[in-house]
Amino acid sequence: MSLLSDLFVRIAGSNPVMQGLLGGIIIASFNLLGALVVLVWRNPSDRALDSMLGFAAGVMLAASFTSLIIPGIDAGGVVPVIVGILLGVAVLDRADRWVPHVHVLVTGRTRPDTPATDGRTASVMLFIVAITIHNMPEGLAVGIGFGSGNLGDALALMLAIGIQNIPEGLAVSIAAINAGFDRLFYAALAGIRAGLVEIPLAVFGAIAVSVATPILPYAMGFAAGAMLFVISDEIVPETHARGHERVATLGTMVGVVVMLYLDVTLG
Repeated sequence: MSLLSDLFVRIAGSNPVMQGLLGGIIIASFNLLGALVVLVWRNPSDRALDSMLGFAAGVMLAASFTSLIIPGIDAGGVVPVIVGILLGVAVLDRADRWVPHVHVLVTGRTRPDTPATDGRTASVMLFIVAITIHNMPEGLAVGIGFGSGNLGDALALMLAIGIQNIPEGLAVSIAAINAGFDRLFYAALAGIRAGLVEIPLAVFGAIAVSVATPILPYAMGFAAGAMLFVISDEIVPETHARGHERVATLGTMVGVVVMLYLDVTLG
């Protein structure tokens, strides 16, 4: 794994901001890759999609602790991390009330707390905003990881989020197709758009913690809290809503194991 670290430093250099930029580009590329899967796997079953989203949840769950919460506690103590977690949850909760839940666009089902929308244009705009909001914590987490100066942990987090972006990108494409968009054009457009927000946020996260080191534990807690909120509020309920709870849970366990392996190997 030292080869990966050496290659990454050779490309991005030792500046945490440039490393955050490259990390953001990489995870956004994984998102695009996942979106383009729909071009060759034209009709993935609900069972397959739920298992892949379960895997994504497992990766994010483990990464929240191994690459954000625990390093944040080591850097500044448990109280700043807890404050950050609570802030991350609060921000995502507020943002989630401004747009429909992502699963509504994937499945067409509604929930009592989902605001109603009128017209195709409004649905598309809300779709774009919803996916953007739910990708923000991932880009921020990668930038914070590189800004912390621990390259091993940051690379593990980058790879973990990149891997889980593949099924997430596929879900974005399926949602776009369910909304009535062209498979070839919007699969690519959705993947590019869904991942683009991760790049500036990765740079912002790296700059923030590089310039103001005392905010590092707060920032790590914030990113972790936001990701945990997405897992609990969106991904898990969706993967358990169509009768595939067992395969989704097994996918989650595999995701946790993969992330733990990456963290131990690279960290």
